[in-house]
Amino acid sequence: MVNCNISSDLHGIPDKSGLIYSSKGNSTEVKEFVFVAFAFSPGLQHSVFFIFLMIYFLLLSGNILIMMTIRADPRLHNPMYFFLSKLSFIDLCYSSVTVPKMLVDFLSERKVISFNGCITQLYFFHFFACAECFIFTVMAYDRYVAICKPLNYSLIMSKKLCLWMVAATWAISFAHSNIQTTLTMGLPFCGPNEINSFFCDIPPLIRLACTDTTMIDAMIVGNSGIVSLGCFICVLLSYIGIVSSILKIKTTDGRRKAFSTCASHITVVTFFFGPCVFIYMRPSTSFQADQVVIVFYTVIAPMLNPVIYTLRNKEVKISIKKMWDGKSFIKYNS
Repeated sequence: MVNCNISSDLHGIPDKSGLIYSSKGNSTEVKEFVFVAFAFSPGLQHSVFFIFLMIYFLLLSGNILIMMTIRADPRLHNPMYFFLSKLSFIDLCYSSVTVPKMLVDFLSERKVISFNGCITQLYFFHFFACAECFIFTVMAYDRYVAICKPLNYSLIMSKKLCLWMVAATWAISFAHSNIQTTLTMGLPFCGPNEINSFFCDIPPLIRLACTDTTMIDAMIVGNSGIVSLGCFICVLLSYIGIVSSILKIKTTDGRRKAFSTCASHITVVTFFFGPCVFIYMRPSTSFQADQVVIVFYTVIAPMLNPVIYTLRNKEVKISIKKMWDGKSFIKYNS
């Protein structure tokens, strides 16, 4: 527990550390947080800034390109690519919650964020992270139906069902993010105010609360576990069914083709769920390795997703090439 006692002569006066003294004179309230991760030398910070700027540019351009391609090419107007376009949109928003602020901080002497800004960042980060979990789950179900029930695929994966799945994704993400944010906002923060991360997330934030957070920590881990582990189990069960069906295919070429349609999804799911389970499915710690893992699933994985899907998907590569060449999809299809 953090001691919140201070001098009673400083009522209502903020100090340089980002704390503001309460009118009662015996406690403080945090008005801003300071990020202390990636505290490099000025020269190195500029180099790291350009590296992450390039990664963010590739992330934005890759995901926007996929969304544009799927929207423009009628051949890609099916459930698989419908969900892929939603994944690209979520990846874009998910990273934009944290990366722009991180880039600004690389060029700033003091890496600070207001209390309200911190809570807002936390809210949208968990909103889009939860949405990504469920989109991966929906995509796994789509592949399960395509491979295990091919004759009924069009009937099962109707446009109405796809829209309902996406709507459920947003609704569940809204509920999850509200729960996480409400639990965190209910904690008293009276100093210190240094966050051992490059953005506002729950594990490093609740370590700053000046109260016993054992119960809140368990509730947050439980809520995150229901989402991340639940989605992961659903994805795993889908692929157990998929693998069982693939092994029943008699021809080698048929098995190879079936596996290739799922390889991209398996790869990006592993990149996303692995780090999530590592960070959120255990009590909060201060492992330095956490920072590397967090950077991977908030910055690197969203950049790799469009690359993985593009390189392993012949239809997307053809569509991108046609769009890049400036040829009309209508002319190409005719």
